[in-house]
Amino acid sequence: MNHDQNPGGHDARRWPALAVLLTGTLLPPLDFFIVNVALPAIRSDLQASADVTQLVVSVYAMAYAVTLILGGRLGDIHGRRRAFVGGMLGFGLASAICGLAGSAGTLVAGRLLQGISAAVMAPQSLASIHALFPPAEKGRALGLYGATFGIAAVGGQLLGGWLVSVNVLDLGWRSVFLINLPVIALALPAALLLVRETRAAQARAMDYRGAALLAAGALALVVPLIEGRERGWPWWSLALMVASPLLLTAFWRYQKHLENSGRSPLVPPSALTLSSGLPRGLLAAVCFYALAAFFLAFAVYQQAGLQHDALAAGLAILPLGVGQLLGPSCGLYLSRWLGARVAAFGMGLEALALLSAAGLAAVGKPVGLAVPLLLLGIGQGIALPALVRLNVDRVAPHWAGLAAGMVTAAMQMGAALSVALVGGVFFALAPDGAGPQQVSTAFAVACVMIAIAMAAAALLSAPRPALASNALE
Repeated sequence: MNHDQNPGGHDARRWPALAVLLTGTLLPPLDFFIVNVALPAIRSDLQASADVTQLVVSVYAMAYAVTLILGGRLGDIHGRRRAFVGGMLGFGLASAICGLAGSAGTLVAGRLLQGISAAVMAPQSLASIHALFPPAEKGRALGLYGATFGIAAVGGQLLGGWLVSVNVLDLGWRSVFLINLPVIALALPAALLLVRETRAAQARAMDYRGAALLAAGALALVVPLIEGRERGWPWWSLALMVASPLLLTAFWRYQKHLENSGRSPLVPPSALTLSSGLPRGLLAAVCFYALAAFFLAFAVYQQAGLQHDALAAGLAILPLGVGQLLGPSCGLYLSRWLGARVAAFGMGLEALALLSAAGLAAVGKPVGLAVPLLLLGIGQGIALPALVRLNVDRVAPHWAGLAAGMVTAAMQMGAALSVALVGGVFFALAPDGAGPQQVSTAFAVACVMIAIAMAAAALLSAPRPALASNALE
């Protein structure tokens, strides 16, 4: 059994192994972004309603969020390479289900499986980097890991637009899912050959019951928020919304019970109650990833509002992706002066960019959108690593890994909720058959809503004076 320690020397295959591991890092965010520009084609081909369009995005994000911490534990206990390969196999199967779906319901089910599989696959990359690389090389490996998310944001939108426009093998929108299969076919044998198996030296037991309660509570909130509006708020949607806080309360009480009895909860309550500012930081992460709804609204605005094709819609988002690549370097520079306030600065920049985009859309001047999109991407690139670092710094060292996982999970929950809430308002203002002006107005309103969430995230992440002064010392 290989553990995190490697007394016999460093793995000679670690750099080729990193290329394979980063494939597993790339696919989950890529599949979040790539689907946005394909949504109008999906709705048309499957004759799906707006609520199904939202579910295609939000179910994936929610399934990923509530399974992410459990996925990390799975690798710690049973082996990270084994979990990575298993998650990738599941992701390939789910991609095939999505790509071959003959109905909207099958597509949503495939996206649910994709999110769960992504949550098993993705955490193994970061954990394996820490296990495989010596301290002198770890910074470079982590830099490549971070750059992968920017590549996913840029590549997802562009690749999705290109695939739909070119209509590869006459597959249309299905190609945005089926393209995963050849990538996985190459990555799986490479993982078995190149990636050394590692496990945590002291892995904790799995909390399957806690994970099930958290997933049920989260889905009981998101699904009725999307389906209820479209279906006239039937009784079951209201019942689920009432059940959601009850399930989440049961989850929290169960976590306390496990910790008090000396067992291993999914989310240790002491990590939240004893650490300074972490609950505020997690709430900031939820508000921060309201930006997920922007990509959905922007793709529809480009195609239904401005009458652009899928490729043009993918190209239109490029300034945001460029900004995301530039943002982290700007953040390092700004942190010398702003310290712990750099995350709030990045979010404030995003809020201003969103309000600018709303104004340009409202007055019918979409030509100038490139500038606010670039600023939006820069703000995102500044704020994202700073927010994770800020929350990890707020906890004791032995909670650092857990805090990072919880921030990522909170952001994914924010993505699902924003698609449900902001997407619901957007499609209410721009229903099927809406004219370009209605779509433009709906996009402007969505931008303002997301800007408000981003401003709230900035306020929540701004450290208290004592915390700020400590961070600057």
